[in-house]
Amino acid sequence: MKTTRSVRSKATRSTKSKADRPATSVSLAPNIPLGPILQRYFCEYLVSQRNLSQNTIASYRDTFRLLLEFLKLRYRILPDRVCVEDLDATHVLAFLDDLERRRGNAVRSRNARRAAMRGFLRYAAASEPQLLSVAQRVLAIPTKRFERAAVGYLTRKQMQAILDSPDVATFSGRRDRVLLLLMYNTGARASEIADLQVQDVSLESRGSVRIHGKGRKKRSMPLWQKTVRLLRSWLKELHGVPDSPLLPNVHGQRLTRYGIAQRLQYTVHRAFSDEPSLQSLRISPHLIRHTTAMHLLQSGVDLSVIAMWLGHESTQTTHQYLDADLDSKMRALACLDPPQRLGTSSRRHDDRIVEFLNGL
Repeated sequence: MKTTRSVRSKATRSTKSKADRPATSVSLAPNIPLGPILQRYFCEYLVSQRNLSQNTIASYRDTFRLLLEFLKLRYRILPDRVCVEDLDATHVLAFLDDLERRRGNAVRSRNARRAAMRGFLRYAAASEPQLLSVAQRVLAIPTKRFERAAVGYLTRKQMQAILDSPDVATFSGRRDRVLLLLMYNTGARASEIADLQVQDVSLESRGSVRIHGKGRKKRSMPLWQKTVRLLRSWLKELHGVPDSPLLPNVHGQRLTRYGIAQRLQYTVHRAFSDEPSLQSLRISPHLIRHTTAMHLLQSGVDLSVIAMWLGHESTQTTHQYLDADLDSKMRALACLDPPQRLGTSSRRHDDRIVEFLNGL
């Protein structure tokens, strides 16, 4: 009986010790489907709690679209079968490298996609603590450094050639003329121009347009009288209701950022004959924004005003235009007298002193 009891007591202690042991890392990281937690992240967190703008949410959405496509092509993981654990550091790094190599994305775009995934994994780890180890390894992926190129911009002659290029005999040409003049006048981003509605334009005593900027920040921008006259005739032709797009496409919908870039390229090609120097330049909507900033700076406008004009949160972002403005640097250099060459008498005096010291 004692032997039987001792065997039973040993078995009981063995069973308890196994039950009391901490689970392994495998059991702490079950396969959690990506779909439900991703839906909660977008609907409950980004929309309801943080109330992010539509453009920001669209950027996050595009990141996960590209990620799911990559996992399907590279690892044969179907989107409905993807688990949060599949977003480990190895897969994320491979995805970021693929963005640069196969898709040709710039380092800035790569870092933006990385930031979107980091935000999601922080949320996932807070919701499901067993995902903390997976999230920590991804959060440890550093931001990739890159060389900041000097800001490019157009000369006033080049910009004027582009503004004069649209064919005003067509609806698209008249719209493009308004589009380009507004971009140059306001220095707005392509997304901000695309979001403009008829009600955002005020053509009263002082013409202005209300820009809906990043982070839901709004700013009112003054307009040249030339822009006011052009907008007045355009609104008469448009006959749009207040909430209709100010710059519609042929289907009456608002132009997209891609559509704006396309129309700009078409206009630039038309301007080649009048300004051949444009052929060697890579012109984008953001280059027009840089051009506005540089022309304001060259006209003597204070940097803080330019920052407000462009919708920058800090003037540190605007300092890049100071670095690119060679004319301002030349004017600053002109205020500094160059060093004078030492005369012969000074050298002789120095030589006598040296000879005296050497003779001691």
